[in-house]
Amino acid sequence: MHFDCTVLIFTPNILFLCSGVVDWLEKRQLPCFYKSVLGIECPGCGMQRALIALLRGDFISSLKLYPALIPTIVMLGLLLVHIFYNLKHGAKMLVSLFIFNTVIIVISYIYKLIV
Repeated sequence: MHFDCTVLIFTPNILFLCSGVVDWLEKRQLPCFYKSVLGIECPGCGMQRALIALLRGDFISSLKLYPALIPTIVMLGLLLVHIFYNLKHGAKMLVSLFIFNTVIIVISYIYKLIV
């Protein structure tokens, strides 16, 4: 039997069904090329760990690891809906979400470099 983890991930009773997928993802995280070459984190560092934390149901840790992950997921979801249904104000909402995500990424990156 196959379950779609993206749909069932926030249902506590069914969360255990996706644990094998999350464990598989956790074991196969990609190293950051930018960090290995330059020795400092890139603006995307933490996204894989944040996604794994989110899939495990740890919302707070996910936000701490990479604050822009959830708004990025929302933006990508809106993009898919806009592509298929051509929303009236979809393009404006996408631009707003893109700017919002960019601001979050830049602020969190500067914060990581300072702290």
